[in-house]
Amino acid sequence: MFAWQSFQVAPFICYDLRFPELFRASARRGAQLFAVIANWPLTRAQHWITLLQARAIENQAYVAGVNRCGRDPKLGYNGRSLIISPQGDILADAEDKECVISAELDLAGLLAWREKFPALQDMRPDFGQW
Repeated sequence: MFAWQSFQVAPFICYDLRFPELFRASARRGAQLFAVIANWPLTRAQHWITLLQARAIENQAYVAGVNRCGRDPKLGYNGRSLIISPQGDILADAEDKECVISAELDLAGLLAWREKFPALQDMRPDFGQW
C-alpha cells in the first residue's frame, strides 16, 4: 500500500480481482482506493466490469481499473478502463478507446459513506487471516 495525495492506495493486477479476500485484507489495513492494472480480454469483459464494481461496493472504496486495448496473437482486449465509486457507480469509462480518463475522488465523501453505512466495522477478524 502507498499514499497518494490524501488516499491510501492498494495496487493489484487483473487476476487478483477473482480473490475478494485480497481486497478485504487491504481494506482492513486502511485502503481507500484500489488500482487494478490489467490485461483483461474482451471475451470476459462483463466479468471485468462486475468484479470492479463488486470490489468497490463490498470494501466501500474507490476502484480504478486500467485495462489494455488491442490484440495479441490469441486474444483481443477492449480496454474499458473504469473508475468506480465506493457505491459501485461508474464515474469514468474509457469504453473501447485508448484514452485518458479521470474523475473527482472525494475522500471526505468516502469517509462519510463509511460512517453512515459502517459495514466494514462488521468484518470478521477470524476470516481471511494469513
